[in-house]
Amino acid sequence: MIKFAERLRELRKERHVTQKGMGEILGVQLRSYQCYESGDRRPDYEKLVALADYFGVTTDYLLGRSDVRG
Repeated sequence: MIKFAERLRELRKERHVTQKGMGEILGVQLRSYQCYESGDRRPDYEKLVALADYFGVTTDYLLGRSDVRG
């Protein structure tokens, strides 16, 4: 899931949002979000969809199954 972690970090930085801010947006603790970006933990289905919606990308893009964002 390295590609997921890399893409998540890249998208967050493009929006100029902190990890803490992303945690608040998703309703998770800062440490939980940090684990998403480090690849130590994966979000559940609802959080994955919320991330895709927030960044305006597909879940396939987030998961590394496609290089097409939209």
